[in-house]
Amino acid sequence: MSRKTRVRFAPSPTGPLHMGGVRTALYNYLYAKQNGGDFILRIEDTDSHRFVPGAEEYIIEALSWCGIVPDEGVDASGKVVETPSERHPHAPYRQSQRKPIYRQYAEQLIANGFAYYAFDTADELAARRAEAEAAKQTFIYNQVTRKTLRNSLTLPAEETARLLETTTDWTIRFKMPENTVVVMDDLIRGHIEVNTDTLDDKVLWKRADELPTYHLANIVDDHLMEITEVIRGEEWLPSLPLHYMLYKAFGWEDTMPRFAHLSLLLKPDGKGKLSKRDGDKLGFPVFPLRWVNPEGEVSRGYREDGYFPEAFVNLLAFLGWNPGDDREILSMDELVQAFSLDRIVRSGARFSVEKAHWYNREYLRMKSTEELTGLFIPILEQNGIHREKDYVAAVVALTRERVTFVADFWTVAKCLFVAPDSYDEKDAAKFWTAENATLVGAAASWLCKDYSGPWTKVGIEEALVEHIRSQEWPMGKVMNALRLALTGAASGLGIADLAALLGPAEVAARVASAEKALMK
Repeated sequence: MSRKTRVRFAPSPTGPLHMGGVRTALYNYLYAKQNGGDFILRIEDTDSHRFVPGAEEYIIEALSWCGIVPDEGVDASGKVVETPSERHPHAPYRQSQRKPIYRQYAEQLIANGFAYYAFDTADELAARRAEAEAAKQTFIYNQVTRKTLRNSLTLPAEETARLLETTTDWTIRFKMPENTVVVMDDLIRGHIEVNTDTLDDKVLWKRADELPTYHLANIVDDHLMEITEVIRGEEWLPSLPLHYMLYKAFGWEDTMPRFAHLSLLLKPDGKGKLSKRDGDKLGFPVFPLRWVNPEGEVSRGYREDGYFPEAFVNLLAFLGWNPGDDREILSMDELVQAFSLDRIVRSGARFSVEKAHWYNREYLRMKSTEELTGLFIPILEQNGIHREKDYVAAVVALTRERVTFVADFWTVAKCLFVAPDSYDEKDAAKFWTAENATLVGAAASWLCKDYSGPWTKVGIEEALVEHIRSQEWPMGKVMNALRLALTGAASGLGIADLAALLGPAEVAARVASAEKALMK
C-alpha cells in the first residue's frame, strides 16, 4: 500500500536562511504539491549553543515571502505549532520541545546493543586528538579506538551505573558495526556503498543538555512524522550511512524514507560554495531577506534589494534543475507541474548575478503599468515627490523597458520629476559650446512658443527634426545639448519623450537654467 507523500524542511535557527536553504525548501514544496502530499516545516533547534534569537522568525517570514507555505508546522499567524490538533497531529514541531522523546529512543538503541554510553570528557578527547596529531595521524572515535576509551563497552557495569548517576558529562554514541557494507540508493546520486570501517561512532544524545544531536532527532522525527522522502543538501550525504544504520537498528526499514541529496550552490566563478562573503565582495545578497545579526552587522536581502518574490523563486528553481525544455519563466503553479527529482543535476549549480537581474527584469515587464505605478509612488514620496497618479503612470510606461528593479524608475526618470541641479562635466565640455548653446536656445524657443502642433511625442519629434533640418543646424549637436539642458546629461531618454511629459513651460525653464549655469 502506497503512503501519502510527506516531505519536510528542517532548518536550524542558527542564523539567517541562506538562499541554498530556500532552494531546498522550494524543491521539497514542489515535490509535495506535485504528488498531492504535505510539506512540513520543522525547526531543528537541538544545538542550543548555536541558537540565534530571531532566526526562527526569519525562516518563517522568508518562506512566506517566497510563497512556500507549509501544510504543517506553522499556523495561520506564522508561529511554529506547539500543541497537537487535527491539522497538526505531529506537534510540537520544534525539536527542543520534543526532548523526552529522544532519550527514550536513544536508550532503546542501548538496550538492543546498537549504542553505548561514553564518559570521555572534552579534555580527554582533545588529548587523544593531540597525541594522534603528534604521530601524524587522525583520531576517530570508532570501532578500534572505542575499545581503549572510557565507555560502557570497556568499563564494568557497576562503574557505568555510578557514572550515569553521578556525572553529567556523558553521551550516547552509536555503535557502528565492524566491516559492514552499507548499501544505499539516492534519488539523485544513484547507488552508493560505504564500508562501516571508514565511519565513526557519532554522538546521538548528550546528557549535559539532555538534547539529541541531529542524527538521532531527525531520524526519530522523520519516522514519527511519516516522512516519505528526505530532500536535503549535499552536506548531509556523508551522514547517509549512519542514518541507514539507524533505521535498521530501530527496525524501521520498511518505512524508511527515500533520500535525495541536492548539489551545492556555487560562486559565480564556479569555484566553491556560495557564501555571504561572496555576496559582500561582489555586491549581491545571498539571503532572501535583510538580516541584522546580534553584533549589528547588516546583510542584504533579495526582498530589500527590490527583487520580486516570484523572480527569486524562479531563479532558485533553475539553480540545479530544469524542466527539460527551453522554458525559463515558470510560475509557482507551473513549477509544481514541471518539477521532478530526476531533472536535478548532480554537479554544483553556479549562481549568476546577471541571470538574477534578468529574472527580475522579465517579471517586472510582465506586471501592468498600474501595478508598477503603485509600487513606484512610495519611492517618489520617500524622495519628497508628490505627483498625480496619471503622470507617474505615463513615466512608468515610458521607462519600464529600461529598468530592472522598481527603484530604478527613480534613477532613470528622476529628470521627469526634478530639474537638474548639476550637469555632467564631460558632456558639458563636449556639447555645450557657445554655438550649440545658441542653437539650443533658438530650437527651444521655437518649440515652446511657435510650434502649434499636438504636444505629443510623435508631433514634437517630427516637428523638431523638420525644424532643425530646415535651419541646417547640426542635428546631433543640437539634440545632445538639448538633452543635457533638460536632464543634466547628454544620454538618456528621447528628447520628444521628455518634452511631451515636461510640457513647454518646463522645457523653456530648464533650457534657460542651463544657459545660466553653463555660461562660460
